[in-house]
Amino acid sequence: MLFKLTLFFALLFSSLSTYSQEKELTAKLFDTYEKYKETTLDQRRIKHHQLQPLLNKLRNNSKFKVKEVGKSIEGRSLTLVSVGEGKTHVYLWSQMHGDEPTATQAIFDIFNFLASEDFLAEKRAILSQLTLHFLPMLNPDGAERFQRRNVLGVDINRDALRLQSPESRTLKRIRDSLNADFGFNLHDQSTYYNAERTNKPATISYLAPAYNYEKDINKTRANAMKVIVFMNEIIQKYAPGQVGRYNDDFEPRAFGDNIQKWGTSTILIESGGYANDVEKQEVRKLNYVSILSAIYTIAKGNYEKIPLTDYEKIPENDRKLFDLKIKNATHLIDNKPYIIDLGMNRLEVPVENSVNFWYSSRIIDQGDLSTYYGYETFDAEGYTIRQGKVAPEILSELGQLNKNDALAMLKAGYTYLRIKNIPIKWLQSPLPIHLVSKDYKVPDFNLQVGINPTFLLEKNGVYEYAVVNGFLIDLRLQVLGNFKNAMIFR
Repeated sequence: MLFKLTLFFALLFSSLSTYSQEKELTAKLFDTYEKYKETTLDQRRIKHHQLQPLLNKLRNNSKFKVKEVGKSIEGRSLTLVSVGEGKTHVYLWSQMHGDEPTATQAIFDIFNFLASEDFLAEKRAILSQLTLHFLPMLNPDGAERFQRRNVLGVDINRDALRLQSPESRTLKRIRDSLNADFGFNLHDQSTYYNAERTNKPATISYLAPAYNYEKDINKTRANAMKVIVFMNEIIQKYAPGQVGRYNDDFEPRAFGDNIQKWGTSTILIESGGYANDVEKQEVRKLNYVSILSAIYTIAKGNYEKIPLTDYEKIPENDRKLFDLKIKNATHLIDNKPYIIDLGMNRLEVPVENSVNFWYSSRIIDQGDLSTYYGYETFDAEGYTIRQGKVAPEILSELGQLNKNDALAMLKAGYTYLRIKNIPIKWLQSPLPIHLVSKDYKVPDFNLQVGINPTFLLEKNGVYEYAVVNGFLIDLRLQVLGNFKNAMIFR
């Protein structure tokens, strides 16, 4: 009995000591991140050509093997970067969907980390046990257009059976040639996902995909689940409560499900939203820290000790977030008051041949939204929704107006301003007021799902707040908040 207790406490001490070392590494990775961040990739809409100088730099580093392994439909190169000499093969692929680049950026941060002369003991532990293989951008044609699908119009993640796209065939061929032990399937998800029954965004969501309709758990899938539990513990330290778990219904066409079935422990990582992180740079950092930490625990074999039951404790993904939620506002119809909630999202409109974008917002839902949440929530109890008017004057050019002028117009009840000649190249209004052409007829105010959310909030005869293109503006304090742009209507 004494021997068994001694053995138990020895194993427990060893496990706690190992976990403590991993926590210490994670903290160091987080604290030193800026040193390794690839600064040339600082906006989400990255293009294939931006990666080429970085890949060429790796080609000149003897630590890395860089190889073109295929081409996209439009002939852009698909590149595999390998590093390490271990017997366990880990395969990481990103941007299967062209508009999901967060992990692609994190991969190049990881390259900088691996190329450095720091963390030598930890990197020796990783690279002596593992060989890492990265395919940073699987869908470069989609990335060029910042769209989900490839040029064929195919969702690559639903092409694992037919393999009709060259990108799909490359992904499978590499997996088969490596017979990879672990696979990281790296994606972005909508920023409107939240952790189930909370107002917190699902900043990172995970899934160990099922490999059959019965959702059986074999050793391959169990290993993926254990690594996910480990990664969840890491994210909880830096984004507490902001982790979700995807539904694991089997999808026979999906790559994640099939790669799991083919014997690779597959970990799906979805990068979601984080407050005030439009370019998802904080989420990128969390990818960097959690992926490197997971790779380390795989190299050490410590994931094997993690209880499988903890996987189901991760809250499921839900989709009940808005960019802006207005609750308890009074809406008058035929002078009869009704209490209403409004949920609004700011939809990105890309600027052609640019990494920039502007917002065209919409009311997504209205009514009783008490079970929904907002990145920003305003309780409008006691406020009445009022239609904004068109300012009576017509300006010859926008330069005649500044921010304070626009705020004064909002306080006077005007949300539209006529400009005599609006240049064609203008896509949006930089001021918190909509610009309309001389002859444009502003439609009657009809508060409903699908319209651009623009109105005033009045209390005791005073306009105290304005909502312009889905942005809440405090007129009492003359504060624009996170306003980016209003609209142009010609």
